[in-house]
Amino acid sequence: MRGRTAIALTALAAAFAAPWPASAVVGGREGGPVAGATVMVLNARGGVCTGIVLSRRVILTAAHCADSRVDLRIHWRERGEPVLVEPAAIALHPEFNAKSVTNRQRSIDLALVRLAAPLPAQFSTATLVDGGLPRAGSPVTLSGYGVAREGEAKTTGTYRSASLATVEPYGPGKVLLWAADPATGGKRPGAGACQGDSGGPIVVGSDGVVAVSSWSTGPSGKQCGLLSQGVLVAPQRGWIDRTLSGWGESADWTGAP
Repeated sequence: MRGRTAIALTALAAAFAAPWPASAVVGGREGGPVAGATVMVLNARGGVCTGIVLSRRVILTAAHCADSRVDLRIHWRERGEPVLVEPAAIALHPEFNAKSVTNRQRSIDLALVRLAAPLPAQFSTATLVDGGLPRAGSPVTLSGYGVAREGEAKTTGTYRSASLATVEPYGPGKVLLWAADPATGGKRPGAGACQGDSGGPIVVGSDGVVAVSSWSTGPSGKQCGLLSQGVLVAPQRGWIDRTLSGWGESADWTGAP
């Protein structure tokens, strides 16, 4: 996500806080689908993102959140205490292009993160949807740990969600999902992704993850509130399954909604 502002979390996570691209839910509500299958993804440049638990050892997130040149930590709370875990391995999608927005080029903004030890029992695993792009107007729910209000770092760290509607995709192919607040249609400010939500789930129905949040747009001078973008997981099933298999892991998939 180009131009997104970094979010500082808490004193404990301060070593992982300073400017970096990331995305979150403005105009949303606390809680939401697959909350028990999500974590926070932090890096030493101050990047704050969301991650989706695919197995006890593997997290799916946005590739721009998992820059291998920067120290990365997976973060959650256990019995009220913060936990920071260093990844054992990171796999960026081979078609990820860090300069895609600047150069107007195609990019698959996905990454898989493997942990050395399994996540605690408090976590469930998400179900991915192996289906096509939802029709325009279809309801989806976007969730993440980002800011509730753009630019207000103190609102980061709570899992929030917003009910959106898909809009017609821009550009060729069926790689991306675009969504907007159904009350505004992306023409006026409304609910959507913002700082801290990149890597978070975009869900159809009650629990099927159809896409991973990657980018957002806002009105003049803003970065959030108009359109939210996610990378569809179904077209990338081959890469996801191959990578997981190489790590001795697997993901749960379901058919089209």
